[in-house]
Amino acid sequence: MNRRFPGLHQASAPGEVPDGLYLVRIARVQYHWHAQKPYYTVRFVVLEPKSWTGISFPGRIYCIEKALWKLSWFLRDFGYDVELLGRDEIDENALLKLEGVVKLSHRTVNGVSLLNLDGFAPAAQWEELSAGLPRASADPEVA
Repeated sequence: MNRRFPGLHQASAPGEVPDGLYLVRIARVQYHWHAQKPYYTVRFVVLEPKSWTGISFPGRIYCIEKALWKLSWFLRDFGYDVELLGRDEIDENALLKLEGVVKLSHRTVNGVSLLNLDGFAPAAQWEELSAGLPRASADPEVA
């Protein structure tokens, strides 16, 4: 017997944030060593938009040479300590509670949904950016 559930293919897990722009705080940072692609896993907690406040999601930022530009962009826009950055050092504890703006998108590769951190901006630019760009405003209870 087959049953039909309209919208099933578009449903996301409870609390999974859709593509969009978010003001976030860093809740956790963990370095993962990998021979070809070392990376940081960063757990973000949404501060804005209000309908998503408190929802958390992980992001991955690679530390390989050709991805250092993105790591640097992330650190600068989130207000990471300039002195530590100038010495090419990352102190995971210094990252905790930093705030900034993240632009998210999802893509599917080989049947696996991946979350992309497409861009960053300082928290001070949230009002300006959120007014001009489409952002996730759906109710997380409905998603």
